[in-house]
Amino acid sequence: MLRQIRYFFDNPVALQVREEGRVEGRIEARAQMTLRILEWRDISVCFALREKVLDCYDLDQLEVWARRALTVERAEDLFSD
Repeated sequence: MLRQIRYFFDNPVALQVREEGRVEGRIEARAQMTLRILEWRDISVCFALREKVLDCYDLDQLEVWARRALTVERAEDLFSD
């Protein structure tokens, strides 16, 4: 029985699913943090911009937006280059 459980957790498919879950969790957390920073700064975010942040799956881009959220005047400024 223990061998079967170990096989399940060491199985390449199970390992891949766990890794994908971790990455997905980091993406979701970073998007939420970006929006939370704006909220803490009393910067309103319209539905379309909120969805744009939440729909992004690029960790590097989300990092850029999170850093910008610390200094922008308006939520729209997150997306300016």
